Amino acid sequence: MPDWPKYWTLIFIGKNERRTKGRSSIKVRILNPKHIIFDGEAKSVFLPGDMAEFELLDFHAPIVSLLRPGNVIVDWKTKIRIKKGMVTFDKNECMVLVEE
Repeated sequence: MPDWPKYWTLIFIGKNERRTKGRSSIKVRILNPKHIIFDGEAKSVFLPGDMAEFELLDFHAPIVSLLRPGNVIVDWKTKIRIKKGMVTFDKNECMVLVEE
């Protein structure tokens, strides 16, 4: 039987990354062509994906997705209404390019 915590760590965060004790933060930057809307640390980012809504948490797998009209919600506190956009997430950094 595999050692489950070690097994899960290898699947979800990869061999070269190390999970820190407790929850770590995601570096989030939300931009539109004219200015920076949000730039800071967050525990979660909820996004209206092209096919379905989804949430990004720390150590999520790398992703690139289109966004449809809806709300980007940071830490379930800050709500930003968007018309459309795209998101990239890699190495605990989330970049969201939007049209408001």
